[in-house]
Amino acid sequence: MDDQESNSVIGSESELRSNFGEPMDIAVKKELGKLDKHCKDFISRSPFLCIGTSAADGKADVSPRGDPPGFVQVLDDNTLFIPDRPGNNRLDTMGNIIANPNVGLFFMIPGFEDTLRVNGKARIVKDKEILERCAVNRKVPTMGIMIDVNEAYLHCAKAVRRSKLWKPESQQDRKEMPTLAQMILEQVATPEKPPTTEEIKDGDDFIEDNYKTGLY
Repeated sequence: MDDQESNSVIGSESELRSNFGEPMDIAVKKELGKLDKHCKDFISRSPFLCIGTSAADGKADVSPRGDPPGFVQVLDDNTLFIPDRPGNNRLDTMGNIIANPNVGLFFMIPGFEDTLRVNGKARIVKDKEILERCAVNRKVPTMGIMIDVNEAYLHCAKAVRRSKLWKPESQQDRKEMPTLAQMILEQVATPEKPPTTEEIKDGDDFIEDNYKTGLY
């Protein structure tokens, strides 16, 4: 890091705060220690969330979770349950939770510009009664993430409005980029042996088939 760059880096919380000033009183007071009726209603409508975790060494990760609205069960004012669905078996999120239980959740609802943030401590559980309530197409998840909520607050719509996330005119043509299979195959290939057209097609077919047969 050169001197010019080091001089531009904010190195303390007090220096950071001096550039922004104090938060509005309501921005502080809106942070709840439990889920109220509005938070619960928001979660019941949400088909999508992102969960942030970090490993014991501090390495961070954010992973999406999605299902029909209401897939996250609100067990009480301070407890949520997220069923685990079939994935790529990297287990980044759950592995991190075992090492460091602190998690952050970000709930979104299609068409809603405001969002909900929830923080707490998580654990991996296999509770048969709860898991059976999470069955989709008669397929019961093998385990899930139980979260003890210690913070919850609604978040304003500025980011979504800036991005125009839900505006139809903001949708981009997926064909403007290569398929997922092609990009991954190119990423793992060597310069001497790029993926063939046939390998890319096989990869595309595999992914589409997995979407049809492996969601649950």
